[in-house]
Amino acid sequence: MNETLHSLAQAAWRIRRYALRMGEVQGQGYVGQALGWADVLAVAYRHALHLQPDNPLWEGRDRFLLSHGHYAIAHYAALIEAGVLPESELETYGSDDSRLPMSGMATYTPGMEISGGSLGQGLVIGVGMALGLKQKKNPAFIYNSMSDGELDEGSTWEAAMGAAHHRLDNLICLIDINNQQADGPSSKVMGFEPLADKWAAFGWHVQRVDGNDLPAVLQAFDNARQLAEAKPRVILFDTLMGKGVPFLETRDKNHFIRVDPPEWQLALDHLDATAPQGAAA
Repeated sequence: MNETLHSLAQAAWRIRRYALRMGEVQGQGYVGQALGWADVLAVAYRHALHLQPDNPLWEGRDRFLLSHGHYAIAHYAALIEAGVLPESELETYGSDDSRLPMSGMATYTPGMEISGGSLGQGLVIGVGMALGLKQKKNPAFIYNSMSDGELDEGSTWEAAMGAAHHRLDNLICLIDINNQQADGPSSKVMGFEPLADKWAAFGWHVQRVDGNDLPAVLQAFDNARQLAEAKPRVILFDTLMGKGVPFLETRDKNHFIRVDPPEWQLALDHLDATAPQGAAA
């Protein structure tokens, strides 16, 4: 593994660990999503995004929109990894007066661009932001992070149409295809395949990769950012809920996880046993 990939593997491991530690504070949470999405967040925050960690409102920053606001625990872990938030704050997760509420809220948390949810709104906001950056001749990118359940929303597809119409080559949509939502498997709640063909038909540049394969994730991010075509870009990431913790990977219902007190340490032990060389807990 080359130096970049090794560094990203360490970051993904720490993001998973931060998320588990936050989940333990409340004894529950959207931990399965955090574990599955950690590789994508590691590449986003340690490789792709242009940020100034000590100045979250820097005008030249890339904007990362957390459309699926219930993934906040994952996003906080990434913001800690990026140096935007201090690690000490994870102990306040979901508590009164915390800057880390259980659902992402822009008014509370540095680095949180929007208050995500109701689901399906992030891409709509992203289109507006991308148009605004174009008007100001700001070269920054908008990254919209969303889940496959949001594909049920008509507003998502209206936004997709609008982005292609306006040739928003500064908009990159990241979709977590984990086939899980509150009402059951996403593909059974509302069938969405052939997904790549649908986005392509809407005028987007499409990639589909294993979201837990770091080299593939890294290459997909680089391809999206470097594409010369004047069109929006979408990356479809197939991920595994609970990735890295075997007994969570195999749970039938892991959209919102409640973990018995002894299991938190067991989950951390599983992660620590597979820690990349040089990773610090």
